Amino acid sequence: MQPSDRVRRERGLRGAVLAGDEQAWRAWYEEHFANLYAYVQWRCAGLRDHADEVVQETWLIAVRRIRSFDPDRGAFGGWLRGIAAMVLSNHFRRENRRRSHNQSLDGVDAKASAGNAELEQQERAERVARSLSALPKRYEAVLRAKYLDGQSVVEIADSRGETPKTIESLLTRARQAFREVYLELE
Repeated sequence: MQPSDRVRRERGLRGAVLAGDEQAWRAWYEEHFANLYAYVQWRCAGLRDHADEVVQETWLIAVRRIRSFDPDRGAFGGWLRGIAAMVLSNHFRRENRRRSHNQSLDGVDAKASAGNAELEQQERAERVARSLSALPKRYEAVLRAKYLDGQSVVEIADSRGETPKTIESLLTRARQAFREVYLELE
């Protein structure tokens, strides 16, 4: 779809939604749900309960803030991912506070007391998700393109208007930043 066609279509959908057309919302929802869910689930390191909660909150915010969406500034899917990124950051910040509070109340590390492989796996996945949410957007985007979308370095470079060497370097820095954040959270 040409950018001008997308803008025209999304202006029409936004206008219909603002006029109360449920079919327009349904069209947008059906068109963008799968990609939004995949993005959020990746950022949540596959933790379905976290992903479900974040996606639900993202759509609720989108419904409340639809008037602020401007198709001329970007695509609806990008706008949704922006909302989801903020929700993810807030979600993991709350989780960190809750976890710190619970650990200070218990006086015991939950991981040590549980000794449960499933719990350890979930904690590892949560640490991955928190690490991803702490990365700069540029790093997160290139990691997502490579590991979630399965794009090659050349495809990422083409889509971003950069050289493959630049993308390789960016991926190296993004992976290193991820490792550092992950180890800090460990």
